[in-house]
Parts: sequence; C-alpha cells; structure tokens
Amino acid sequence: MLASADMLYLTGQPLGFAALEAIGAGTRRPVACEIGMGRIGTARHVVTERLASGLPIYGANTGVGSMKDKLWTADDLVEFNNSLVKAHHFGTGEPFSLPIVRKAMVIRVNTALGGYSGCSPELIDAFLGLLDKDVVPVVRRHGSMGCADIGLMGQVAAVLTGEGEAWYGGERLPAAEALRRAGLKPYRMQPRDALAALSVNAISHAAAANVVREAAKAIRNLMVTGVLSSLALGASADPWRVAARLSAHGEAMAGRWFEAQAASGNWPTPSAIHDPLSLRMTAQVFGACLDTLKNAAERIVEATAQSDDNPVVLDDHVMASGGSLPLSTTLYVEAAQTGFAHLARNVLNRCVLLSNGVRRNLPVNLVAPGEAATGFGPLLKLAVELYMRIQSLAVPISAQSIVVAGGLEEEATFLPLIVERMESQVRDLRQLAALEAMLSAQAVDLAGDRVEGVAAIAYERTRAISAFYRKDRPLSAEIEALDRDLASLEALSAFLAAAPMADFDVFFALQP
Repeated sequence: MLASADMLYLTGQPLGFAALEAIGAGTRRPVACEIGMGRIGTARHVVTERLASGLPIYGANTGVGSMKDKLWTADDLVEFNNSLVKAHHFGTGEPFSLPIVRKAMVIRVNTALGGYSGCSPELIDAFLGLLDKDVVPVVRRHGSMGCADIGLMGQVAAVLTGEGEAWYGGERLPAAEALRRAGLKPYRMQPRDALAALSVNAISHAAAANVVREAAKAIRNLMVTGVLSSLALGASADPWRVAARLSAHGEAMAGRWFEAQAASGNWPTPSAIHDPLSLRMTAQVFGACLDTLKNAAERIVEATAQSDDNPVVLDDHVMASGGSLPLSTTLYVEAAQTGFAHLARNVLNRCVLLSNGVRRNLPVNLVAPGEAATGFGPLLKLAVELYMRIQSLAVPISAQSIVVAGGLEEEATFLPLIVERMESQVRDLRQLAALEAMLSAQAVDLAGDRVEGVAAIAYERTRAISAFYRKDRPLSAEIEALDRDLASLEALSAFLAAAPMADFDVFFALQP
C-alpha cells in the first residue's frame, strides 16, 4: 500500500499527543502495519489450536466472571461471543465526545498489534472499518470500575455487530443503520474476539489523554495570569531566579519561564522586602503541577502500546493476565489532581492579596479612588468556592473497596470517574484564571503600570471584555465571557507564541 499524507500507520509503538489529536479530529486515517497484523495472526493461531483441542480459554469458550467455570460447546461459541457483547452494553449517562471514542478505537487496535491479544485479524479490520468510514459509536460514560472498560467498550463492540447507536454523517443513528449507510456489514464475533473487544481500558486511556492535555492548556493560561498578578502586586523576581538555578525538573522549568517574563518588560520595583509564600513559591507550585501532569501523560502514552488484555498469548501459550488494572496510570493522574488543588490555593491566595489592597498602596477591594463602590471584595467568595471544588475533587478514591462477580473481581481503580473529576477541576481552574486576570487588570490600571510581553496580551484580552471597574455592576456574564476567551485556541496560541515553554508545549502538542 502506498503511503499518503492523511494515513497514520499504527505499529504497536506508543502514540504521542500529536498523533492522538489527529486521530480524534479525524484528520488522519489509521492503518495497521503488516508486521503488526502478522503478529496478530501468529497469536491467533495459538488460540485456534487450543480451541480445536477443546482446552478452555477464559472468555472464548468459557463464561466470564462468576461463570468462568462454564465451558461452552463448539456449537455455542459464535452465539456466546456475540451474546457476550450484548450483555456488556449497559453504559448510561452523557456520551463521551466523538474524538475520545475515535482515540479509544485506535488505542485498542494499536495495543492489539503487539501480538498478545489472540483476537482474529478480522476484528482489527472491523475496528479500522469504523474508523475509515467515521462511524463513531455512542459511548455513554458510566459503566466502568476502572478495571477494563467492560461497560464502555461494550458499547463500541456492540456497534461492530450492528447493535447500539453510532454517529454517522452528523446524525445519531441505530448502529445497523449507521453501518448500512457507511457501506459496512455487521461483524460476527469469532471466539476470543468478544472479550478482546471488551476487556481493555481504551476508553479510559483516551479520556485520560484528553483531560491531561486540557489540563496542560489550563496550567499554561494560569502561568500567564500568574505573571500578570505578580506584576500587579510588585512581586520580586528573585525567587524565580533561584528556582531556575537551584531546583530540578518542573520547578526549574517554571522558574526559568517566570524569570524570562519578568525580564522581558517593565517589571516594577519589588514592593516588599520579603513576599508572601504565594508569590515566593510560585515556581515551586507550578513546577510540581508541571511534573505530576507530565508524569501522568507519559504513562498514558506508554499505555497506548501496552497489552491490557486478559487472557494474553505469550511464548505460544494462552495465559491469564492482571494487566487490565490501570493502577499506575490512575495513581499518576490522582497525583496531578492533588497538584491542581495546590495550584488553585496559590491562585486564590494571590487573588486575596490583590483584593486586600495595601501592597503598592492599592485600595481595598480595588475600588477606584473617589468612587462609592463595594468593588471586587464579593468576587472572592466565588474564588473560594472554585478552590474548594478543586480541592474536594483531589481526594484519592482509587483504593475504595469493591467485591463483585462472586468475589472473583475485587480490584479496581475507578479511572473513568477520576478522569471525570479532573474534567471538573480543569473547568474550575480556567474560571480561576479569569478571576485572577480581572483582578490583576484592575490593579495594573490603579498602579499605572505599563505592561509588556505575554502579560500585556492577557491584560488586553481582559480589558476587551471587562472594562475598568468604577461603579458596582453585575459580573457573572463578564466572568463567563472572559473564561471562554482565555481558554480559547486563539488566546492559547498567542500566549504560547509570546512565552513558549518548548519541551512542555511540544510534548502536549499544544500548538495547532
């Protein structure tokens, strides 16, 4: 097959964020490499030989879960494997976005190309057929404990067989109709195919990849508003210089970035001999967030190439596996969530400093001189609530106890729920950035600062939406509008161009 620019060859190697974004957007057509398909065929031969000899293979010719000891006859295998898909279509709730489901299907294909799944090559062709025709299963997001996305991937597998629902041509359709319009036929699951399509964490990993990238965008925006508030408060840049030279990893990266912004324009003379911790430790707080988030992201990228099947084919034998527990990924994601709580507190503390006045002779509540107004004091109640929402969602839940399937299944990670909680954290972090920008712009105007560099971009975008505060006015619509603007691709592109952080930005494919 001749390669073309729109093809993305899947080889069983890890998929980076740039590749995942192209897949999610539908701008690249995934194609399985011949070597990987050969590995699938070799493993499949081991499975078919074992089945032919009448030996049990979990979930292929035996039941699953508490029915693991039920051995089906050869006449029952096709019916059982297709019925297994139907039995696991039980997800509820709001659907995942189309990009996340596309990514999940590609992750399932890519992990199978390592040659450990034992599924048929025809199953992989069926997945690729959906992707090629852009038939995207409707996957409701509740239905996984985070130990193989059985209830989530069951909704994908069902569409392969003509059951469930799918998006096609912009319409949400019954799966059979979507397949018909796309010129595809329902797939009949062969023995081992059903569990290979169901018992993986592809949806969780796709959703986790999506949210950590959104978190990376939010952190980059908060770094910009952090510069603007630090300038408005007359913070010393010395702690950033120290972090850049004496710290490691994320702290040094954040220190270098903040130091560069302070050196790029009219940074005011420090207003105090010794700043509060929320100003002195900005590089440490942001650095920890950069580190923990990238650790989680790197683990997710690794997972796009690792078999999490059960059972697996290894050394020409079919073996039971515990690889369907994505615990390391989950723990890294939970660590990043704790980092967000610290970051939210750091932002809140700077907002309090701005509103309190005193520093640089700023007025209390940033009320303009001579005006009869309450000012920004009440706004802090929203900032406190946002912080508490973010903090409450950082409490680890992955070690909660569960026992199902007659006591056979008692380990889980709750990764899909943790991802959902992180999505809420990211939304609230973005709104905190809007509050910090609004307060900082007011303080800059009151202090008469001339702002340059990336801080000037944030200031100008803020002032385009939220005018200088003279008289008390409703702020809800302004806050929401500023939240949307600062989180927009246009704003992010401007921030990254003016103040890049190359390794981080490239890793997360933040630039279009």
